[in-house]
Amino acid sequence: MKFFVVAMALIAVVAAQDESMYTTKFDNINLDEILQSDRLFKNYYNCLTDAGPCTPEGNELKRVLPDALETNCAKCSQKQRDAGTRAIKYMTESRPEEWKVLRARFDPENKYVSQYLADAEKEGIKL
Repeated sequence: MKFFVVAMALIAVVAAQDESMYTTKFDNINLDEILQSDRLFKNYYNCLTDAGPCTPEGNELKRVLPDALETNCAKCSQKQRDAGTRAIKYMTESRPEEWKVLRARFDPENKYVSQYLADAEKEGIKL
């Protein structure tokens, strides 16, 4: 599951504090509000797919996401991991087309899907 745990967990992450962890400064962002709002979700989605402008948070998400995927979210806080799980579950169930596009963009070879498939299944997520 840790596959795209990072993907939306990092919505709550804006900048890297140091080399050991991503900042927890934005861990209190209301992720559910972002996911449930078509406008907010679309803004982040468009940023991640280069289809629209990015906020500073969106730019940071795009910057750290590849590293987070590669390192199994080693620099993520537990709260970020939990938020990512919720986000991925929501996207796979409620926004499957957007999920496919993000997967293709950030995991074109299905490297991470394969790597995290068992973890996702434990969480009830169908990647």
